[in-house]
Amino acid sequence: MKALPVVFWLTLVFTMVMALLPQPPVVLEVNDKLQHMAAFAALTLLAAVSFPKLRYRHIFVAMAALGAAIEVLQMIPSLQRDAQVSDWLADCAAIIAVLF
Repeated sequence: MKALPVVFWLTLVFTMVMALLPQPPVVLEVNDKLQHMAAFAALTLLAAVSFPKLRYRHIFVAMAALGAAIEVLQMIPSLQRDAQVSDWLADCAAIIAVLF
């Protein structure tokens, strides 16, 4: 389906915006780690179905790098966000769960 890559990229942009807003709106009252896991599970699933020729290890590396990049960007003081290794680990756990 040709629309799936578009959905993937739109979801990725939405995820980045929400991750980098100084005060993101509260969509659901759930644990921060669950939000990370839900976002990266959705992104990983969309990546796998949108780009079926990509090997799962490449999807893992790309998604894990995205999660790490988000955490590094959250270190920018003006964003008033907290970067946490545990957030990145939650991202990676979700990525692995979806790929297996």
